[in-house]
Amino acid sequence: MDAVSRPGRGDERIRVDSVVDLAYRRIRDLVLSGELAPGARLGQVELAERFGISRTPVREALRRLAGEGLVDQISNRGFRVADLGLDAVLRRLEVRALLEPGIARLAAERRSERDIASLEAAIAREEVASSGIEAHDASRDFHLALARATGNEELVRVLESLWIVEVGRRLLSRRYAVSNWQAEDVAEHRDILAAVELRRPEEAERLMAEHVRRAVQHWEPERRGAVQ
Repeated sequence: MDAVSRPGRGDERIRVDSVVDLAYRRIRDLVLSGELAPGARLGQVELAERFGISRTPVREALRRLAGEGLVDQISNRGFRVADLGLDAVLRRLEVRALLEPGIARLAAERRSERDIASLEAAIAREEVASSGIEAHDASRDFHLALARATGNEELVRVLESLWIVEVGRRLLSRRYAVSNWQAEDVAEHRDILAAVELRRPEEAERLMAEHVRRAVQHWEPERRGAVQ
């Protein structure tokens, strides 16, 4: 007689992960839509009851969102919705201003022909983008392709966590509508790509530092105006 087939642990894990993914997407949507305001407490029991699931997948989803910067995990106090306003974006830009010049330097030292092709493709898509969202996504892809060119996946993950797609789209759509940002961004990306392709690490580092600094300079006056 054949043995009764039973699902292995791997099958069970897939089912658990799918519930975590569902909880993750639901909470993420609530945060990004503004239905849950910055600073709002994210009670695991309340969310589990709202979604009709146990607390375990909710907790795992909240931890994942904390890793992305959408949720703050406060020691011994649970989770709260993170601040996704301009001030928080500028804090992330400050980190990028320290991180990305080093990424550009490493990319110039380590890049492959495939990396160059990926960078060129991202620039080409940004150049013909017909909306702020399309331009933003292509610009982000350029920066991530540059990080991948370093051969260090940790750098890719850190950069992804600093660049929340929906928040970036919202801000760059505003910038796209009132300035020549797209053409300037494309031109700066082309300069960085040229330095990377020619294996000029110091030049790539300098150009990237200037590139991110210009983004900070664009938004600083608005932050100061909001504080006043």
